[in-house]
Amino acid sequence: MKSTFNNWYEEKMYASDELAAETNRIEQLLPTIKTIAVVGISKNPQKDSHFVGRYLQKHGIRIVPVNPGADQILGEPTYPDLKSIPFPVDVVDIFRRPEDIPATVEQALEIGAPVIWLQLGTGTHDELKEQVEQNGTRLIQNRCIKVDHQFLVRDKQKK
Repeated sequence: MKSTFNNWYEEKMYASDELAAETNRIEQLLPTIKTIAVVGISKNPQKDSHFVGRYLQKHGIRIVPVNPGADQILGEPTYPDLKSIPFPVDVVDIFRRPEDIPATVEQALEIGAPVIWLQLGTGTHDELKEQVEQNGTRLIQNRCIKVDHQFLVRDKQKK
């Protein structure tokens, strides 16, 4: 028997043909991710950004914290911005205020991130979609990478 949360996820993420197609693309992407820069990750373990980073780290993904106010988060050295990361990342996962998104997306494009993920609560930025896609980068917005991983990858690994 599936949990209520599993039922919610399936009803929500497969509610339309467009959402189902996006969910299927994310399902193909997630197992390939090895390194995620988490922009705006908090030092506070009670904050969503910290919890998401910890979850992903526990599932074998290297977390690269981007927070100018910390030296280390989740046992990893932090970077003040994306341009300071001296190696490539697979995904830039953004936990910032909606008004900060365009500048952060611009930095993600400058470092050549193949995927930019705008977490729930960061707003929907359709005006950035064309710019991002013209760059050959994928933009995922208004979704939680932890929730998608939990239902599309982790639950299948258990079976």
